[in-house]
Amino acid sequence: MVNEKELALINRYALRELTGGEVFVFSVVLCDNEIDRDNERFDISALHTLAKLFLGKSGIFDHSPKAENQTARIFACEVISDDTRMTAAGEAYHALKARAYMLRSEKNAALIAEIEAGIKKEVSVGCAVSEVRCSVCGKNQREGACGHRKGVQADGKRCCHILCKPTDAYEWSFVAVPSQQGAGVSKAYMAQEGGSTMEHILKKLGMEALSGSEVLTLKEYIQRLEKEASCGRAYKSGLEKEVLRLAFAAYPKANCELIKAAVERMELDELREFKRLFDTDEKNFLAGVPQLAKGADTAGRSNTEFKI
Repeated sequence: MVNEKELALINRYALRELTGGEVFVFSVVLCDNEIDRDNERFDISALHTLAKLFLGKSGIFDHSPKAENQTARIFACEVISDDTRMTAAGEAYHALKARAYMLRSEKNAALIAEIEAGIKKEVSVGCAVSEVRCSVCGKNQREGACGHRKGVQADGKRCCHILCKPTDAYEWSFVAVPSQQGAGVSKAYMAQEGGSTMEHILKKLGMEALSGSEVLTLKEYIQRLEKEASCGRAYKSGLEKEVLRLAFAAYPKANCELIKAAVERMELDELREFKRLFDTDEKNFLAGVPQLAKGADTAGRSNTEFKI
């Protein structure tokens, strides 16, 4: 049951005064400082920053940004700790706990029942961080990958990436599969300036495992390259055929196989240049003088060459 203090916090986000009977309030652990399945973790300072950034943020489903997917809103956040519980990194366990509310309505009745039954509880956070540091050497991976690999032992420690200095919090979503086992969170984060660039992802290849979002970005990039490469191959093939046609027309007695082998080894710029040269020669060849045309020097002729 919502108390008066919580109701006052909720009404800061409502356009009209809501009553306790109109809202359903629940707690959710957004993220923690434990190493997750992606071999990443938030540092404790980041959790405190996120506690401020997540105030008023909407809860949705599977990170779908449609307005109709907005189901709940966070009205309070705090970082809780358990000194008796240590993380894999050797820190005292800390977690970001939020209080959220939604309207008690016919539309939300099934969701409320699932939350109360513990069926809907795993959430994912979407946020931006300015630094992702290696736990072994401390290098900021946004500035370039180091030689350490996430999940691999280095100097007796399990290497992971530490998410530091959050700059924004976008939303939180109910998801099916969590990344952080203790907090029940599957997170999505990006760099302060537009997220993981393709250059950054390519630098990471062979150095460490990619995150799910980076794998998707790389897959889309490869698919786009494959499409562009297919168009490029079709264009080059057509250009090769045209150069062969012009070459055979210009040198009908030449060795066909020899010319074909030479053309197949040509780069695109070479094919274009040969086509330009052959096009010029073909135009000159086809622009011949008509057989019966009267020449400019025939005025003074007496046709004596035809007299016997």
